Parts: sequence; C-alpha cells; structure tokens
Amino acid sequence: MSVPLLYESHAHTPLCKHATGTPVEYAETAEARGLKGIIFTCHCPLPDGHSLQFRMAPEQFDDYVALIEDTRTRMAGRVDVRVGLESDFFPGVEPWLERLHARVPLHHVLGSVHMQMAPYRAVYYKGDSFAYQQVYFEHLAQAAESGLFDTLAHPDLVKNEAPSSWDFGRIQPFIERSLDRIAATDVAMELNTSGTQKAVPEMNPSVSMLRLMAARRIPVVIGADAHRADRVGDRFGEALTLLQEAGYSEVCYFLDRKRQTVRIADALQSLVP
Repeated sequence: MSVPLLYESHAHTPLCKHATGTPVEYAETAEARGLKGIIFTCHCPLPDGHSLQFRMAPEQFDDYVALIEDTRTRMAGRVDVRVGLESDFFPGVEPWLERLHARVPLHHVLGSVHMQMAPYRAVYYKGDSFAYQQVYFEHLAQAAESGLFDTLAHPDLVKNEAPSSWDFGRIQPFIERSLDRIAATDVAMELNTSGTQKAVPEMNPSVSMLRLMAARRIPVVIGADAHRADRVGDRFGEALTLLQEAGYSEVCYFLDRKRQTVRIADALQSLVP
C-alpha cells in the first residue's frame, strides 16, 4: 500500500459564501484520495467591505480558525488538517494583510490577484483587455515581492476575464518579465486544477506558462481550489503529469509556511486512482 505524500493546498469553507459542504467532508475526500493532508485556505477578510459577498467578514476570522481546529481534532489519526488563507493582493492592502497573517500561526498563505472582483476592476480596468492583462501580471510580481505570500494562486487567471482577447504569444513578454521578478523572490506558484472548469478550459497556468516557470526554477504547489468536497484532490494525477511535461521533477506543499518537496514520480504512486 502506498504512503500518502501530498496535501490539498487550496480548499475553501462555506464562510466564503460560495463554497458548500463541511470541512470534515473535505478532509474525508482528501483521505479517500490518498492525500496526507489538507490545508484550508479560505478567502481572507478584507477592509472596507471589499467583495464581502465572496469572503468571510473580518469578525468571522476567529470562527474560521476555530472551525478548522475542530476539523483537525475530529480527523486526527486519519488525515492531517491545517489552517491557511487565500489572501487577495492589490496595491495598498499590504498593511492589512501583514496584521491578519500575524494573528494566528498559518501553514500556507496563497496570494491571489482577483481581477474579476468589482472593486479591483473599478480601479484598474480602463476598457482595454490587453492592458488589463499587463496590470494583472505586474500585480502578480508585486505580490511575490511583498513577502506576504508562500505561493501565488492560479497565476494566469486573467485569461478567463476576456477569453476572446487572450493571446499567449502577445502577452508572453509581460509574463516573462513578471516571472523573472517572481523567481528572484523564491515564492512558489500554484498549478490550479480548477482551471479546467473555467472559460478557458485548461489548468491555471497553461503548460506554456509552466515551461517558462520551470526554466526559471520556480517551485510549484498543486491545488484543486475546492469549493465542494468532491473536488478535493481533483485531477492531481493530471496536474503532476503536466508538470513533468513542462520540465519539473518535484512538486511542493507548505507546512508552518516552510516549503516541503516531493518527487513527482513518488507523488504519482501515492495517489488513489
């Protein structure tokens, strides 16, 4: 029998108002799929009611931590349950996030640029989709440089904002400049399997971007971005194979905000089909 090696590193709770199922159900799916553990990374609270309809309120943060700790206790001896966050990045939010991340010991902090959110779009979208893509990759690099995050989540998410205007060859020079800056920080990047369900039906990022990341030796974490229990660990086998195709031999996860590394060949053998 294979030994569990991987964690689901991107999972949500109903506190974000667009996920369903209990954390225990998510953890049970992780166990069933041969994962060693699951790190909950629900959408962080933000100041001034920013996109409150898609995240917990600031006063719910302690409830979130308690919910995950209760799940950890209930699943003890079966699957390792940890608490993390998916925190939005935009210029000016850094002091808020620094204080938030210091409130409790976190295991994995994802940094996300959610360009589809109305408050972000109201500031940065000027009617030109290609220019908006450039802003996105600039902010992705700034997120890495902020020192606030372990991993950058779904790092080509912007391709789903205006799919008809997405041209990888055209945006590639801007992606490469962003990746050069990210590589200098040693921040990891995510391969997010939920991209297959989006407007551009491929993982985030695409294999073309993964190859650029591999060339710069940027570490990669895989996550399903699970908003339902049945999506925990979804398509991890495909994601690992895609990483191999892009030139990777190792995959990562974080505990205590410290990067752990697993050989992809070993990770593939550890999964339950």
